[in-house]
Amino acid sequence: MKHANGKHATDRRQHRRLSVVSDLVEPIVLSYAPDNKEKKAAAVPKHLRTQPAVLTNLSAGGLSLITFLAPPHAKTFRMTLTIPGLDHLPVTGRVVRVSKKGDTFMVGIAFTKIAQKFQRMITRMADDDADCNTRLSLGLPEACVENCVFHSLCTKTQKAPHWPRKA
Repeated sequence: MKHANGKHATDRRQHRRLSVVSDLVEPIVLSYAPDNKEKKAAAVPKHLRTQPAVLTNLSAGGLSLITFLAPPHAKTFRMTLTIPGLDHLPVTGRVVRVSKKGDTFMVGIAFTKIAQKFQRMITRMADDDADCNTRLSLGLPEACVENCVFHSLCTKTQKAPHWPRKA
């Protein structure tokens, strides 16, 4: 069943996701911020205040990642994302989901602070990738378009090496 907005009834996401695939799996470092109500440094043990993680998908509203240690019970995360097209993007978020898979943890984080220009850029990247996938599924000869914002992240075999044009 579809809603008037075109989404399936089971899809609760507000923003289109940008999957991070193959060589785009992005290592990042999470920095946990103590909650204002908690006792500052005692809230999160010092050795757990930063933690390596792997970014698995991204949207204008949040991200999903894999961690190798259980995330502490901090409510706020500060991180800087650096992927092609989005260099040194500072964001703040809160954990909305944690599930354990073997020795790893899948963590869903909703952004609580992100610049609107970066939200728009992520949305354009996700839209351009979805449009490209549609063109490919329809068998169109030119899947790549000149103004694709996703181009720097694209790993498709059909990727046009001449886009975007060099100035």
